[in-house]
Amino acid sequence: MSKAAKSILVFGIYLVVIGLGFLVVPNTPLALFGFPTTNEPWIRVVGLLLVLLAYYYVQAARSEMQPLFRWTVHTRPVVVVCFIVFVALGLAPPMLIVFGVVDLLGAVWTCLALRDSQA
Repeated sequence: MSKAAKSILVFGIYLVVIGLGFLVVPNTPLALFGFPTTNEPWIRVVGLLLVLLAYYYVQAARSEMQPLFRWTVHTRPVVVVCFIVFVALGLAPPMLIVFGVVDLLGAVWTCLALRDSQA
């Protein structure tokens, strides 16, 4: 498995963990990260979407889908930008930015791994 694929696999596993938390016991991760708890179904919907997205990441890593790796480098940094805007507008607590930073760091890791493979 290439270094880029490993970065994608690790990110997929991260998505599985976060997604399952929101899907199965949503108030536990919400409280853990300082977000208000909820009985709304949307947090479970988000959890399901994260688990499904994780499946794509894991399968892409296993299949060495280099084009997808590059696409994620383009899109994952957008997450932190949007989360910063949400916080700045008062729509979300600052802790949300931490999740965006994880996306950004994952994108940087993948980008560097892709560069190493082309050197």
